[in-house]
Amino acid sequence: MGSETASGMPAPDPKHAVRATRSAGRKMRSLLLDAASRLFKERGLSGTSISDIAAAADAFPSQITYYFRTKEALFVEAASRDMLYLARATEQAALHAHTPRDYTHALAETVTATDTVAFFAEALTLTRRRQDLAPLVERTIERLHSEGARAYAGQVERHGWRSLRAPEESSRRFWAIAIGVIVEGFAMGRGGEEMCRELLRALGEQATSTNDGSRLRLVGDRDTSSSTDGETSS
Repeated sequence: MGSETASGMPAPDPKHAVRATRSAGRKMRSLLLDAASRLFKERGLSGTSISDIAAAADAFPSQITYYFRTKEALFVEAASRDMLYLARATEQAALHAHTPRDYTHALAETVTATDTVAFFAEALTLTRRRQDLAPLVERTIERLHSEGARAYAGQVERHGWRSLRAPEESSRRFWAIAIGVIVEGFAMGRGGEEMCRELLRALGEQATSTNDGSRLRLVGDRDTSSSTDGETSS
């Protein structure tokens, strides 16, 4: 028999209460991150206050300091979360590509269609002054690389493409180039389509495929009999 309260009603299950508290905490953190992401992208770090974020999330300023300690820590976590969401959307956009060219185009179009990469780049520079925030950025980058490599390796195996680089190298190269091209693009006032074209040019060829099932050409082959379908990246 469970314990009873003074009124004779069964006492709440302590484990259930803990689960409910944790669930409410996760929900509040998510609401704060959603509000922070939107406001930081609109106004920047210096133009956004803790009170602004709390009001947008229908929360108290003390809840932000409870869950994230500082505004800078919230900025980095929001940018890192958005970056991982973008990476997932990028993989999904390229999932149904049947050629290396289509795969790379899907990746490039997805990452250049939002300001998420530029947001994350701001978090990268912030950690130069706040080394205590660097571990979260490092974990985010490693996830970008590992999940990108897994997705790319799956496509290579599924379609029989011949990759010119190992999946891990290809994924790291893609994100390094993408971040560089997009940061430069925002600084120069370029639009998404222009950044996408520049990203595709910078990536170059990373895999080949043939339509007849014959042996795919090796790295360095430049015979005119081989047909190149395009590039892949992560």
